[in-house]
Amino acid sequence: MAKKNITFHDIAQYTNFSKTTISRYFNNPDSLTLENQQKIADALVALNYKENKVARILANGKTEFVGIIIPNLYLHYYSQMLNELLTTYETYGYKFLVFAGNDNEEAERRYIQELLAYKIEGMIILSHTIPSKELSSYNLPVVTIEREDAYTCSVNCDNYMGGVQATSLLYKNNCDIFIHINGDVSPLVPAYGRIQGFQDICQEHKLPNELILTHLGNTYAETAASIQGIFERIEEKYPDKKKGIFMSNDTHANIFLNQVIRKYGVLPESYRIIGFDDSPISREAIIPTSTVGQQIGQIAREAMDLLVMQMNEQKKRKPVPLPSPVHRIIAPVLIRRDTTE
Repeated sequence: MAKKNITFHDIAQYTNFSKTTISRYFNNPDSLTLENQQKIADALVALNYKENKVARILANGKTEFVGIIIPNLYLHYYSQMLNELLTTYETYGYKFLVFAGNDNEEAERRYIQELLAYKIEGMIILSHTIPSKELSSYNLPVVTIEREDAYTCSVNCDNYMGGVQATSLLYKNNCDIFIHINGDVSPLVPAYGRIQGFQDICQEHKLPNELILTHLGNTYAETAASIQGIFERIEEKYPDKKKGIFMSNDTHANIFLNQVIRKYGVLPESYRIIGFDDSPISREAIIPTSTVGQQIGQIAREAMDLLVMQMNEQKKRKPVPLPSPVHRIIAPVLIRRDTTE
């Protein structure tokens, strides 16, 4: 015979509670005493209760879905971050709906409306296009990662310290010219700290340096073409100097390294290269690349912890909003590999 599905009526009979009390256990457990919550929890085990997820969503509107918007997947940092966020399901039980914005502001607004239509309980935003003030206006728990965060909770790497670490390592490699290549980053974005760290170390030690800030493209092909042009200009401008290259991320560092290898067949003494992120490409490059590790897994876990804290508060009968956004900073870790001495 088919096994009977256990209903709220069955649980109520087993515990001698009303069906209303059983419903409150699932939809508003804080309204019950801890003793009564435990009695019902024990009954669920004894009756081998299997929750009907669809019925629960219809009953309380809570989907256990979290929306994620990332800028793209061609930068290895974002694909690795997404992978780390998805693995938090085992800890928190939240499922994810993911969109890649590709720097299209209007498309991202449509994606957010789509996510809201699915009754998501919170959002994690890595994309830079929509201001944090607008994100906070959705009255939904939001955590941002490595982007402007004046009005939202966030988790970021200590980018300034990372910039100091990267430049200091190149300094110890006795380079003649120090070059940092990055996007034209706003001071409001955490990654601006990488530029500040580079400049401060160069100023402190009176190091000859060049800062190249330019948009490198929205696709891998565009970025490769841009970096090829920069490499050729560096070759022409500093032919007899030992060049310390600090790239803004590991994908860009790998592209630059490939340009060097294509020309010389090896990594010559005239180049020392460091990236940023510690994404898999830095370990798997043709020459394993030194990098500043952002501890991507820890950032993902902290982001979900901060989001779940807000979502749990929203489920209470009288939620108390945060007095101000919470910003968590994760220390970077310098990782020396073959592209520095």
